[in-house]
Amino acid sequence: MGAASSTEGEREPLLVPPDRETSIQPVYSQVYGRRWLVLTLFSLLAFMQGIVWNTWGPIQNSAMHAYDFTKSDIAVLVLWGPVGFAPWLLFIWLMDKKGLRVSLLLSAFFMVIGTALRSVPVQEQHLRRWLIHAGQLLNGLAGPTIMSAGPLLSTTWFAPDQRATATAVASLVSYLGAACSFIVGPLLVPAPNDTTRAMVNRADVSTDTQMNHIRDRIQLVLYAEFGVVAMLFAAVLLYFPSRPPIPPSVAAASQRLSYRSSICRLLSNLRFLMIALAYAVPTGVVAGWSGVLDMILTPARVSQVDAGWIGFWSIVGGCVFGVAMARFADSIRGMLKLILVLMMAGASLASTWFTLTCLTRLTHLPSTAATLYTSCILVGIFINSSVPIFFELFIETVYPVPEGITCGVVTFLGNLVTGCLLFFLTFYSTELSWLNWCLTGSCAFSLVLILFFRESYDRLYLDVFVSV
Repeated sequence: MGAASSTEGEREPLLVPPDRETSIQPVYSQVYGRRWLVLTLFSLLAFMQGIVWNTWGPIQNSAMHAYDFTKSDIAVLVLWGPVGFAPWLLFIWLMDKKGLRVSLLLSAFFMVIGTALRSVPVQEQHLRRWLIHAGQLLNGLAGPTIMSAGPLLSTTWFAPDQRATATAVASLVSYLGAACSFIVGPLLVPAPNDTTRAMVNRADVSTDTQMNHIRDRIQLVLYAEFGVVAMLFAAVLLYFPSRPPIPPSVAAASQRLSYRSSICRLLSNLRFLMIALAYAVPTGVVAGWSGVLDMILTPARVSQVDAGWIGFWSIVGGCVFGVAMARFADSIRGMLKLILVLMMAGASLASTWFTLTCLTRLTHLPSTAATLYTSCILVGIFINSSVPIFFELFIETVYPVPEGITCGVVTFLGNLVTGCLLFFLTFYSTELSWLNWCLTGSCAFSLVLILFFRESYDRLYLDVFVSV
């Protein structure tokens, strides 16, 4: 189904045994210890991109008092992440033509300039807000490379029995950064009615003094994020090769389709479009949902700090479970669809539980801290952990389309869903129960698409059967 199959020339490995007729030796390939350094540098940069993107959501109450932001302003600050995907075709073209090093350097440069603009300590509030918005947009422009290059890195540097695990680490660490912002923000930035203990004990503390204290703490967070991003940019500039001297597998050495042929192949492949929607809808919705989780939980009398902890554990659980499932997928191979069916079934049940718990006045279900924590964390575990499994299935389905192009398309679709959701939030930010129903419906929609999807493993076939 979809586009015509690739030609023999496109599938032929660039590295072959000296005698195809008699040799039983595997195709010569090599893995390098430096692959872990490359993965670490990429992961740290992705971590910071996630934490910068989610700076404002966890401290939205403090930001609204310190900078006169509205709820719509907070939604727009989160929206700049998906907006950064607007020139996605340019970024995946750059990744395909120039490789990982040039693409990552450009993304890191955007992040340095963006975090620097946010840190400029100007006193004029109107100018300060424009600088913050500009910084968030520049950080968003780093997203197309950061969020789609993980599978390309894993194929380029890692052996077949480590690919899914490397993909999981590279693609989930940006979510981990967003999770840490749920902790870093509320712990370092006090809520308007909960400044430092010493200040609370002083009866004569004025509102202006409290607001100045909040602004100082926010400024401290912005300075710290800028400093870390600047150091990572310098590290990538010093050492980040695009590829190893010798590929680690046959698939890594095989000839791929051109940029134009790849785009045409993807857009005409119905199986790819089906599984792409199954990925983009739930992950796009949960990204917008988690970005305003504090606002969603406020009617349930959940404090800013507690909402931060809920968001933190939901994403961390997804990252840990995602790496574990990717490692499991590396060991069994050929079972990606079954894993996704189980994950999205669990996500559908967990999101339904969370939605009904938030409507306790109608459903009379117990709305306790334990139920909110458990249901929300389960949503994050099942949806976030599915990301690397989806990525691996995308690549297997459309091989020999380059990994960067394939994942660039699907991450654009996911961010398009997030952007549309956050756009509606700028107009309908008063009552957010509808957002919970969107989350539940997106999980059920994804489950149905996966059930009807016919899987194939073209890249795995090449590594297993052509390499000998």
